[in-house]
Amino acid sequence: MLEPAYQADVVVVGAGIAGLVAAHRLTSAGVTTTVLEAAHAVGGRMATEKVDGFRLDRIGQVLSTACPELRRAPGLEGLALLPFAPGVLLHSEGRHHRAGAPTSARGARGALHAVRALASAPRSVPAPRRPVVAARVPGRPVPVPRTRAGAPLGTAVDQARLGAALTRLAGTPVERLLARPELSAARALAGRGLPPRTIDGFLRPLLAALLCDPDLTTSSRVADLALRDFARGGLGLPEGGAEALPELLARRLPPGTVRTGVRVTSVATNAVTTAEHGVVRCRAVLVATDARAAAELLPGLRVPDFHPVTVVHHTTDEPPATGASLLLDADRGGPVAHTAVVSHVDPSRAPVGRALVSSTVLGPPPPDVDTAVRIHLSRLYGTPTARWETLAVHHTPEAVPAMCPPHDPRRPVRLLAGLYVCGDHRDTSGVRGALHSGHRASAAILADLGAGRPMHAAEPPRTADAAA
Repeated sequence: MLEPAYQADVVVVGAGIAGLVAAHRLTSAGVTTTVLEAAHAVGGRMATEKVDGFRLDRIGQVLSTACPELRRAPGLEGLALLPFAPGVLLHSEGRHHRAGAPTSARGARGALHAVRALASAPRSVPAPRRPVVAARVPGRPVPVPRTRAGAPLGTAVDQARLGAALTRLAGTPVERLLARPELSAARALAGRGLPPRTIDGFLRPLLAALLCDPDLTTSSRVADLALRDFARGGLGLPEGGAEALPELLARRLPPGTVRTGVRVTSVATNAVTTAEHGVVRCRAVLVATDARAAAELLPGLRVPDFHPVTVVHHTTDEPPATGASLLLDADRGGPVAHTAVVSHVDPSRAPVGRALVSSTVLGPPPPDVDTAVRIHLSRLYGTPTARWETLAVHHTPEAVPAMCPPHDPRRPVRLLAGLYVCGDHRDTSGVRGALHSGHRASAAILADLGAGRPMHAAEPPRTADAAA
């Protein structure tokens, strides 16, 4: 009897969410799959550090509760995505302003009518104000922030126009957005027919937070996708930290599928070579690492630029009175792009009686980042921060791949028959792009594998150099 020609149908290199969701689709189709991860835990950049009962995300990206990939991804059916308070809280000129709460289709028609009605209304008639209700967390009282409408969103007419624009965007099909003329997000915003105050006071800080791009150099198509998801739902955090996504995906794979602590040194179309276990033969290889590690295994693969992200975590026993809100600085008066009392959103991230405040700095951080962040947070929250305890400062130089125009959000995942690549650097950066890229790669592998006939039985291995 001959020995088995293959040790697995497919070897996935990298146990980030792109590789794990691809492994789910492959195993569901009856394809034997092995996932090899060099680190001793899954997740890659979606890591959560545990310190004295706190759960501290390294990058701290917020997720859209309307992200279609989170709903469709196999293995994530049990994900608990805990929402922020509706919309966002903007800090401008020493005051807090609620903005961007999603509207229904009926509310969209009302916003369109309001544009016409308010434009002709006497200026002495004040715009109606909406009450703000903070999200309630079971077992823990949450104060209701005192907020007001108006600046930095402009006049009541400006706010109605903004609501109508977001509603139209929420109903626009994705393919139509991807077919729009492409500019940088900053240039595209200027041509959307909204007043500069609304753009600078709301859309710029919101997009900077969603894209981790303070200068808005990102492709306008990618920015439109992010705004579309925001307009269709809200923002949230995975319960237990960012690591909840990859850990949930890994747990729901067949036992033995994921092997951590295994470093892959080279790949071919029908084998991978590891530092610990030699050669693993297979029928196809999917490289699902970050962009730089992928380029080391696949010479010639383009490495994008990156947006650096720094997250500073503080704790206090007297949390600010902003409730479960994501707070943005509309004035851009310091290093903090956005901040939140994340323990009000997800109580599992802090011990009982303590509050966890997580703040994100985009771009290169200032020299004494903790001091600069404390000073800025004192203004944003309107409370002293000198007694807050610093839990961690996480700086990630290559946190998010840059997507400057021209950007192809559907870069090829099939390099050769038997050699594939996926990750947010092949799609759109962030969780949505990583999951979608893993789906595209697994679909390409299944199409090439066909009815289960060997692809390389009579071929010598073709290396990554040949693929490039």
